[in-house]
Amino acid sequence: MKNNPFKGIIAYPITPFDKDEQVDIVLYKKLLERLIVAGSHAVAPLGSTGVMPYLTDQEKEAITEATIDQVKGRVPVLVGVSNLTTERTVYHAKFAEKAGANAVMIIPMSYWKLTDDEIVQHYDAVAKQISIPIMAYNNPATGGVDMSPALLKRLLEIPNVTMIKESTGDVQRMHYLRRKLGEDAGFYNGSNPLALAAFAAGANGWCTAAPNLIPKLNLDLYNAIDKNDLQEAQKVFYKQLNLLKFIVNKGLPRAIKAGLELQGIEGGFLRSPLKPLTESEVAEFKLILAELE
Repeated sequence: MKNNPFKGIIAYPITPFDKDEQVDIVLYKKLLERLIVAGSHAVAPLGSTGVMPYLTDQEKEAITEATIDQVKGRVPVLVGVSNLTTERTVYHAKFAEKAGANAVMIIPMSYWKLTDDEIVQHYDAVAKQISIPIMAYNNPATGGVDMSPALLKRLLEIPNVTMIKESTGDVQRMHYLRRKLGEDAGFYNGSNPLALAAFAAGANGWCTAAPNLIPKLNLDLYNAIDKNDLQEAQKVFYKQLNLLKFIVNKGLPRAIKAGLELQGIEGGFLRSPLKPLTESEVAEFKLILAELE
């Protein structure tokens, strides 16, 4: 597989804030360290879980540098660098590469609906400015653009666009992508409730915030798949499925913060307009976590 440093469980850290809604770098490093020690195969700061669109350029840079500093080369680092404009995306991609990231992830964020040609030119412009690999991220629910398999195949013709993360939640699309893209392209699942189905479709890894709460179950699923033990894979997947559905339905930043606190771990504060889960949602989450004990 060409220029692809990732496999297995790629964990998303949250970006915690203090009570004044300022990024808490000290707490961020503690939470990031938990993901590494728990056995995550890679980490991916500044994604949806890390509320990347809510951060200033300076805060994104601080998170990127803090991640590289804390990881110290122990696992690969995939940095989210997406932005509405090509110029800012290029800027953050170059910053991530200089800081020491192993690869960057880009979702085509859009206010106006972008054409396929505009998206290809966007990725190509970034790719020409960096030498590390790029993961193209397809998540129409957050980015506002659904990149078709035909478009993704065009993106993979750009030399250092070597990976696709698919988060539409469409299992048939995953099978189609693996068949059409072949083994040369890294293919990753970003839809938590479809983790088992995605691995069955040939995903190389699972990009997920779940290791903040249930790292062992996430790793057990990947290890079972790696050993071709379908019965064990089904067992560990069904055990975690209610939690995976809950954190997606309630919003990853909110849910992970609440889950950490239910486990006795400081999760920091959220940045407005995001607000904590309600008391009833926390009570529901507590029952889901109790099922896993």
